[in-house]
Amino acid sequence: MLYSIRASLETIPLSLMQLMLRIGIGMIFWRSGLTKVVTNEAGSLPAFPPRLAEGTVDLFATEYKLPLLPPELSAMLGALGELTLPVFLILGLLGRLSAAGLLVMTLVIQWVYPSNWTEHLFWAGALLLIVARGPGFLSLDAIIWRR
Repeated sequence: MLYSIRASLETIPLSLMQLMLRIGIGMIFWRSGLTKVVTNEAGSLPAFPPRLAEGTVDLFATEYKLPLLPPELSAMLGALGELTLPVFLILGLLGRLSAAGLLVMTLVIQWVYPSNWTEHLFWAGALLLIVARGPGFLSLDAIIWRR
């Protein structure tokens, strides 16, 4: 009986899990990115033209302070990364590359917030799976590579 349960569980497609991880991790970074820019009235999309929210540069000058980068540049790069890479990741377009970019961001976030290592370890594990195995069959990368 345990063998049949195990065999049934092993039929769950890896691509389904990869899709779920891509959406879950992507939304974490997307929502974080929205806090750094001016958004539409619903707060779900960046305003057009995109611009940093009030206080974002100050946040990068104090709490998120990174060596070697001025806060204006790091704020812009952070917001840009958190709003573009998740879209690519969720769509599975350049999936490995976007996951690698978010993995680097995770390492930077870990450096800023070392006490949140368990959360960051989970993010890194999910992103590393996508880097190593790709975004899966349910992705634009898979459609492109099949052609």
